[in-house]
Amino acid sequence: MEQSSESSSMKKMEDDKKFGQSARQLTKEEIDKLNSDTELISDFRQRKLEQECKKNWDLFYKRNEDRFFRDRNWTTREFHELLELSAETNDDRQLRLLEVGCGVGNFIWPLLESGLPFQFYACDFSPRAIDLLRKNERYDPKRCHVFQADITEPNGIGRNLSSSSSCDNENLKFDFVALIFVLSSIHPCKMPLALKNISDVLDDDRGILIFRDYGLYDHSMLRYSNGHKLDENFYVRQDGTRTYYFSIDVMNKLAQESDLEVIQLNYIQRETINIKENLCVPRIFLQGKFRKKRKSSYTH
Repeated sequence: MEQSSESSSMKKMEDDKKFGQSARQLTKEEIDKLNSDTELISDFRQRKLEQECKKNWDLFYKRNEDRFFRDRNWTTREFHELLELSAETNDDRQLRLLEVGCGVGNFIWPLLESGLPFQFYACDFSPRAIDLLRKNERYDPKRCHVFQADITEPNGIGRNLSSSSSCDNENLKFDFVALIFVLSSIHPCKMPLALKNISDVLDDDRGILIFRDYGLYDHSMLRYSNGHKLDENFYVRQDGTRTYYFSIDVMNKLAQESDLEVIQLNYIQRETINIKENLCVPRIFLQGKFRKKRKSSYTH
C-alpha cells in the first residue's frame, strides 16, 4: 500500500512537470484547474463551429466594428527588419508586405502612417472586416490592396489574390508576411496548409514571415471555465470564435511541416493591468520570424 502511494505521488509529480515552460511555471491551483478540465465539446458541436467559422467572425465584426482592437504600434520595435529592409532599399525596388488575417487594419495603419515604402496587401476570412477596413479614412487605394481569402484552402492566398479587383497577379511574392494573432483561430489540423500557403507567397531570397500569437499558459487560457475545451490547448469563446495556445515545440513542428525555416522563436512575457478589477495579469505570447526553407545546392 505504501509502495502504491509512493508510485501515485511520483506520477503526479511527473504530470505536474508538463504544466510549465520557460516563460511561466503554473501554481498548484492553476495545475489543478487544468487537470480538472477534461471533458471535450461534442463532435457535433465541433463540426458546427468549424462550419460556422466565417459567420462567427462576421458577427464579431458586426458587433464590434473597428472598436475592439487597438492599433499595433509595437510592430517596428519587435520586428526591426521592417525598418532595416526599408532603409536598405533602392528607390527603384518596390517592397511588398502582406498581412494575413488583417481584421480592420490595426497592424497596417501605423505602418502606413510611418511612411515606410511598402505596397500593403491584406486579406481576411471575414468579408465584413474587409469592408470596414476599406471604409476607414486612412485607407489609401493607391498603397493598400485588400481581398477576402480562406488561407486553409489549397492555394488560398494566391488564387484569391489574383481574383481581387486591385490585384491581378497570383504570382506576387512578398518581402514580409505578417501573421499576428491569426493562426490560433484556425483548427490545428488546418494549420500546416495555412502556413504552406504563406510559404508559397514569400520571396525566395529575402521574404520573412513575422508571427505573434497566444502562448501556452497565457492568462486567457487559464480563465476558461469547464465546457469550452475543444482539444488540448484549444478552446472556444462564448461568441463561437476559437483560440489555440502555442508552445515552441508545436510551432517548430508546424514550421517544419510547412516548408518554413525558423529564424527566431521565443516566448514574450507581458503584463496587462485591468483597472476595473484591480488585477495585473501575466500574458504569454509566442513570437517568431521565419523564412522559406533554402533549397539545397547539392546535386546527387
